[in-house]
Amino acid sequence: MTVRPDEIAGLRARTVAALVEVAEARGSTPRESGAWMVVTKGTILGTIGGGQLEYMAIDAARAMLARGDDSETLDIPLGPEIGQCCGGRTVLTCTRLDDAGWEALAAMAEREYRALPAVLIFGAGHVGRALAAALALLPVRPVLIDQRPEEIALAPPRVEAVMTAIPEAEVATAPPGSAFVILTHDHALDFLIAREALARGDAAYVGMIGSKTKRVTFERWLARTEDPPSPESLVSPIGAAGRPDKRPEVIAAFVATEILAALVMRAPLRV
Repeated sequence: MTVRPDEIAGLRARTVAALVEVAEARGSTPRESGAWMVVTKGTILGTIGGGQLEYMAIDAARAMLARGDDSETLDIPLGPEIGQCCGGRTVLTCTRLDDAGWEALAAMAEREYRALPAVLIFGAGHVGRALAAALALLPVRPVLIDQRPEEIALAPPRVEAVMTAIPEAEVATAPPGSAFVILTHDHALDFLIAREALARGDAAYVGMIGSKTKRVTFERWLARTEDPPSPESLVSPIGAAGRPDKRPEVIAAFVATEILAALVMRAPLRV
């Protein structure tokens, strides 16, 4: 799970902590160099890959904090010695976080978070919220957008929420290579947002909820607009592999898979 910058700020305010980083990864290892987690007496934020390696790192970091030490280095073989069979070797550094360390960590978390592919979800209804919640667990940055304050108020935790009277304007300011998922309560608004997203020419994914009939209607409308973009890359209906199950959580799972596949085709995603 990707760590949000506000989670770093919240943890800093409550307790002493250690930063555990993968300094070196040789051979087959759970995570790559640069992976990190924050360890406190009762909380873990981030991950270095789980399993026995992570348990050992957590124990070592907590023991270091309890002793009052400032740093420790662990060189761990990932073989029978620790009950794992990866076969590689990982060097970990454990560092007590002081003010400067917290500031550096917050800056790193902000950079990593902003570097994630943005997924703009237009429509904060049942499906939109379910999709936002599913994407919050993945190495992407979901942004839930709606005109209705009562729907935006229900946005899931760990999801950016934007309330705006002009949702289509958010398309123009999205980072290059963003994904756009369109499922508002208004077909005319869906069509307008879809046109804007397709016209960018750099979207990793443009998907619109609906039926085959809605797609045909959209394409006819699009053809009548000035300088229409090609609708060929539009995914609509979205989550088609999951039909005929129309439960929001099921649709969200299949749409999340579509988005992730489209993003991975462009570049590998790092958690």
